[in-house]
Amino acid sequence: MSDLHIEATRGDLVESVHRVSVAVVDGDGRLMAESGDPDLVTFWRSAAKPFQAMPLVMDGAADHFGLTPQELALCCASHSSEPEHLTTTDSILGKLGLTEAALACGPHTPLSSAVAEEALRGGVRITPRWSNCSGKHSGMLALALHHHWPTEGYNLAGHPVQNRILDELTRWTDLSRDDVFCSVDGCNTVCFALPLRGMATAYARFGVSSEEPARRLREAMLGFPHMVGGMGRPCTDLMRVMGGRLVAKVGAEGVYSAALPEHGIGISLKAEDGDMRTAPIALVTVVNRILTHLGDATAVQLLRSSGHLPKIPIRNTRGLVTGALSSAGDLRFL
Repeated sequence: MSDLHIEATRGDLVESVHRVSVAVVDGDGRLMAESGDPDLVTFWRSAAKPFQAMPLVMDGAADHFGLTPQELALCCASHSSEPEHLTTTDSILGKLGLTEAALACGPHTPLSSAVAEEALRGGVRITPRWSNCSGKHSGMLALALHHHWPTEGYNLAGHPVQNRILDELTRWTDLSRDDVFCSVDGCNTVCFALPLRGMATAYARFGVSSEEPARRLREAMLGFPHMVGGMGRPCTDLMRVMGGRLVAKVGAEGVYSAALPEHGIGISLKAEDGDMRTAPIALVTVVNRILTHLGDATAVQLLRSSGHLPKIPIRNTRGLVTGALSSAGDLRFL
């Protein structure tokens, strides 16, 4: 059996192949299943957000500013810029006594095509609060204010906010600072590159941790899945239908991380060519394969009811189905 990959067909011909690397681990970082290179070093991108938000809760900033579970979920989100996401960003900033002018993230087109089209039709000016990372940035500002650190440059490497986040990230991944490569993310703050196995280890622990900050963030994401993504987004839909059995978070360039709390399992994967179309298919395939291997028929049925399947049609500009994206190959269980 070949490694897991996603095939794009046109008619009956495979037009392109997207290789996927996967690490599936337990809370001790032991590899349970793999595909491709489970130690592939890549950027975690937005799948790191729960751990970037961890100091916000752990250091008391969330309680100091009275952040609600819904607001904490947004701090972990790559949201779709829907009205509820924008008003929640405004609520957090209002509690901090700040406006969106303090956000270091730049504006970008909403991740939801429906929201983007509506904004275009309405002549809406897209500003930093529309960034899918506005919740994360608001949380970073809260951490800076709580510690009386300068808010200027809170997003830059070397700022106390980013040093605190890096310390927390290494704690969850069992990596040293030297093992983590830092660069600049699309939202203008620090992003982290590390092995997929380290990312998966962090999620395995996050899914079962009894530490109050982790528990609160996990429950916030599961309690308000719409804040984490939005309408029709895989993170939102999968967490909503799985009823606490799955915590999932997307990252840019084909990254996904997830936890299966009932089984103490963490997952991280990377579509190696960065194709964002293929990453959700890969995640659903991997989760389905793990749950089937474990004999968890209830969770498998819930997963299938999400509407996110390991095969989706490809349509042309007239809506005609011209092919499909589907998974092929398999995980190697160890």
